[in-house]
Amino acid sequence: MFENITVKRNYKAAIYEAVPNTACWGWAALNGGLQIPQPSKLVWLLHRLDEGAREMEYRSKIKDELVDQLFKAILSLETIEECYRFFEDLCTISEIKSLAQRLEVARMLKEKKTYSEIAEKTGASTATISRVNRFLLYGSDGYNIVLDRISKKQST
Repeated sequence: MFENITVKRNYKAAIYEAVPNTACWGWAALNGGLQIPQPSKLVWLLHRLDEGAREMEYRSKIKDELVDQLFKAILSLETIEECYRFFEDLCTISEIKSLAQRLEVARMLKEKKTYSEIAEKTGASTATISRVNRFLLYGSDGYNIVLDRISKKQST
C-alpha cells in the first residue's frame, strides 16, 4: 500500500494521501489528540517518510563546473565591499537591484506582509511577489536558509 509514496515536505499532506480516511481525523489526531485507527500503519508511514527525507539529497537543475566556479568565487568574498566590487563587474546594476528586490520581497512575505504592502515598499510587481512566494513555499529552500541566517545574525 505504501510502496509508491513520494516523500513530500508537507508530512500532513503525505499522510492524508497515504492513509485512507485521515482527512476525517483532523490534524489534532495526528499530534496525539485523538485515538487513531490502525496506529501501527501511521507510525510505519511516519518512519518511512522520515527515512526518505534523510535520504533525499538536493540536486540542482543548474549544476555544472562553470556554476560551481561562480559559487566558489562568491563564497570567497569576505566583505561587503568585495561583494560590491565583484557583483558590479559581474552583473548589470538592474540585475543586482532585481536580486536585492526579490530578497526583500521574500523577507516581507516571511513576515506575513500583504502583496500590496510589499509592492508599495519594494516596487515589485504582483507577478514577482507571487513567483517569490511560490519559491518560498515550494522551491529549494534557498530563501529560507539565507533569511534564517540573516535573522539569527541580527538577533545576536
